[in-house]
Amino acid sequence: METNVIKSEQNQQQAAGAAGSNHHHRREHKNLDAKALRRLAQNREAARKSRLRKKAYVQQLESSRMKLNQLEQELQRARAAAFDMDYARWLEEQHRQLCELRSALQSHVADNELRVLVDNGLAHYDEIFRMKSVAAKADVFHLVSGMWKSPAERCFMWMGGFRPSELLKILIPQLEPLTEQQLMGICNLQQSSQQAEDALSQGMEALQQSLSDTLASGSLGASSNVANYMGQMAMAMGKLGTLENFVRQADNLRQQTLQQMHRILTTRQAARGLLAMGDYFARLRALSSLWSARPRE
Repeated sequence: METNVIKSEQNQQQAAGAAGSNHHHRREHKNLDAKALRRLAQNREAARKSRLRKKAYVQQLESSRMKLNQLEQELQRARAAAFDMDYARWLEEQHRQLCELRSALQSHVADNELRVLVDNGLAHYDEIFRMKSVAAKADVFHLVSGMWKSPAERCFMWMGGFRPSELLKILIPQLEPLTEQQLMGICNLQQSSQQAEDALSQGMEALQQSLSDTLASGSLGASSNVANYMGQMAMAMGKLGTLENFVRQADNLRQQTLQQMHRILTTRQAARGLLAMGDYFARLRALSSLWSARPRE
């Protein structure tokens, strides 16, 4: 009987021990669960703060990019406006020179006096080519668009200016009588100018096609990869540097054509040629003004 009592007490102690052990394990497990939950909560909070920081950083970058774009646009507008004002002053000075040249021709001044006026007129064209070279570095698109010229002039623009070969066609009848040697020289100049124009035009077409291919490569939708997009823009920017070179070459061709023509002609013919050029472009500007002022129903 005593043995049974002892066994019963031992069983009770073992049961109590087991219960205590289970309670201890449950408490440890609960503590571990609480720590895990705290860690999860801390991780979620850290992730939330990280997302907020990243979002704020992206928003800051976007805001900075928008401000930079706005400043760049304002700078381009300021540069374009500065060139437009310089060109307007250039036109005023050209008008003064042409009036002086016309008066000198009508007065039959001596060749040496007339030569000074012709040289001044050619130097004035050199000045516009210099101005355009500076403008091309600042904003070549404004120069090529022709927005600094009248609408009628823009209809005949080629790579930021006039076509030398077309201008020669206009001037030849105004320069007659020409000697056979002069006529041959002008015809050769016209042919070489046309060949150079064709080469530049082909180069421009190749550039436009290359730009189109670069911008159209890859995905064009909203899902396009940012890295690929930036790579495309970098390539396109590099190719656009060629556009400035084309415009500069076109102006060099225009300048060389004027200089070659001056060498072919006599002083009085050159004076008449400068007058004819000035009058032709003045008529285009007048046509633009008349078109703008036309009655509209």
